[in-house]
Formats: sequence, C-alpha cells, structure tokens
Amino acid sequence: MTVWEDLVGQDRVTEQLAAAARDAHAYVTAVDSGAEPDLSGSAMTHAWLFTGPPGSGRATAARAFAAALQCTSPDLALGGRPGCGFCDGCHTTLVGTHADVDVIRTDLLTIGVKETRDLVRRAQLSPAGGRWQVIVLEDADRLTEGAGNVLLKAVEEPAPRTVWLLCAPSGEDALPTIRSRCRHLALRTPPVAAVADVLVRRDGIEPDVARAAAHATQGHIGRARRLATDAEARGRRAAVLKLPERLTDVGGCLRAAQELVDAAAADAKQLAEELDEKETEELRAALGAAEGKRLPRGTAGAMKELEDRQKRRATRTQRDALDLALTDLAGFYRDVLARQFGSSVALAGGESAEAVERVAVATGPEQTLRRMEAILDCRRALDRNVAPLLAVEAMTMALR
Repeated sequence: MTVWEDLVGQDRVTEQLAAAARDAHAYVTAVDSGAEPDLSGSAMTHAWLFTGPPGSGRATAARAFAAALQCTSPDLALGGRPGCGFCDGCHTTLVGTHADVDVIRTDLLTIGVKETRDLVRRAQLSPAGGRWQVIVLEDADRLTEGAGNVLLKAVEEPAPRTVWLLCAPSGEDALPTIRSRCRHLALRTPPVAAVADVLVRRDGIEPDVARAAAHATQGHIGRARRLATDAEARGRRAAVLKLPERLTDVGGCLRAAQELVDAAAADAKQLAEELDEKETEELRAALGAAEGKRLPRGTAGAMKELEDRQKRRATRTQRDALDLALTDLAGFYRDVLARQFGSSVALAGGESAEAVERVAVATGPEQTLRRMEAILDCRRALDRNVAPLLAVEAMTMALR
C-alpha cells in the first residue's frame, strides 16, 4: 500500500506530486554526492499550496507528499516511484513521528504571530536525519495578517532543504503575497463511488452503509466516515433535515434555532469534557502541583493561558458543529432546487426524499434560492463573530 492510496479521486494531483518527489529524490542524491544541482525547471519546488473544498483531501495530499519526500525505499535507486508506504521514512511520516516532518493544525479560530515565529525558527534547521525538513500547515487560512507576514519571508527564502506545504479551502483564503510564491495544486471533490469504495476497503464498512454515507455527504471523506460509524452523528443530521418543515410559525423558527445552537454547544461540551480535564491535570503535574493542592507560586499564569485556549477551542468547536448543520441544511435545499428544475440527480439526503418532494411542490425556485442565500448569510455572520443564536434565528425566520 503506497502513501497515495488514501488520496481518493485525485489522479492528476497524485501524478504531479509523484513527479515532484522523483525530482526531489534526484536533487538530494546529487547533493549528497557532492554536486550542486538546481531545482529550477524541475517538478519540485520549496513551497506548495493545496486547495480544495472540504473533504477533498488537502491535508491527506500534503501528508502523502511529505512521506514521499522522506521515502528511502531501495527501489528508488532503480527508478521506482517515491512513496512506497513501507520504508521507515514513509511509515514514520504517516504516523506522525518523523523528526523532520512537522504537521501543524489548530483547534483554535486563528494562528497567531507567536506560533508562526516558532514555526519559522524550526524551519531554518537542517534535516536531522531525513532527506527534507517538511512543514505541513493544515490551516493556512487561519493565519492572522501578522502571522502571514511573518511566514512570508520564510516561504520566499526557505532553507535549502526545507519544504512548506500549506493547505487552505481556496487560493483566496491565503495571503496574495504567500499565494504568489507557492505552486498551487487544486483538488476536486472526490466522486461518490470512490468515497464509498475507500470506506469499504479501508474502514471495513458495509457497502450499503458506505454508499449511503458517501451520497449524503456528497464526497466529503471525513464526514462520510463519521456518518457511517457514528449513530449520534446520523441522529443529528436527521434532526437537521426535518427542520425545514417545522418552520411554520415564529415560535417554531425560534425553537429550531435554539435547538441547533444547543446541539452545537453540546458537541463543544463533549469535546471539552474529553480534553480539558486531561490537559489541566497534565499541566498541574508539570508545574509540580500535588493532587488537591494549590498551584505553586508564580504558575497561575500558565494555568490561565490554558483556560483561555480551552475557551477558544470550545468556540471553534461550536462554530464547526453549526457549520456542519448549515451545510446539511443547504444540501436539503439544493435537492429541492434540483427537483424543481426536473433534475434526476441523486439526493444528498436520501432519507429526506419525501420532505424534499413536498417542499419542492409547495414552493418555487426563487424561494429556494432565497433560502439558500439565507443559509449563506448565516455562515457569513458566524464568521464575523455574530452571536450564534442571533445569526441562526435570523436564518430560520428567513427560511420560513
């Protein structure tokens, strides 16, 4: 099994990355032999930007490329393709233990200047044992403007054996100055059949369940896996798909909005219960605080910093859960619009087919488009830090 196996429905991107990894291997081999090769004109470069819609596999592509760059397979000397998946370089990269591969992801709303400066300092180091120093930044769209400016010079003038792999939903989500210095790879939404196949092959999910989950999420691999394996996730989605027919009066709109926000808050609370207590106990132990005793003098600031970080993570978790519900709701109205125009495209929410038909018959395409715009407005409002309940209440009233 090669490192490219998990990159579903991205054959063109896979070929580009494999070609770059081959040129990177030739470059390192030449340098190690005392030559002075040049990467200009080759398929390899020092900075890459992976973009694509949610679920397309941006981070998966970046990690697979990082593994291929560190590949030490004996077959490479015979012209083999980098990324065997079995050698020490590939294996340690994929499991996250390679000393020369840093994968940066955030559970907060933004990545700040301090964290970016630390990252840039690490990127200046020579590889400790691998072939390249690889920095994978999975949430490049969350860089603040100041953090982006700090990153710019490192991307513009990287160390000789450092590679930056940045991931963002679209090119517009990265600073123009950074985007212009990266080679851009655009991933597409994987075909539904390919997603279902990988769920069956890799996760052992029953074919019927896999196909239903892949259709419901329209090719989003991560969401399809969660939907196929998590009964609570299926229950939450079913509740969201019932919402359009409940919006018959003002009271129903307000109740539905409250339920959506409460469900998102419950998700954030569940994550907090799983992580916060563990993190707090680990920090107390590191600071030398005995169980049930007060913190040592001068360490309260560290605990306060952890609490602030946990609050920011809870905020992002709630927003992510709300965004997922809004995505499902937009999918419902997409199906309504398809029916109103006589399309035979497969329904994303197959279990809500009857509700889709009822709404499609009772309303017109103009109303459906306005409702889809209301959902988009709600997502924009949440991005601007509008109070979640106010934003969702405004949306449900518009949907009515």
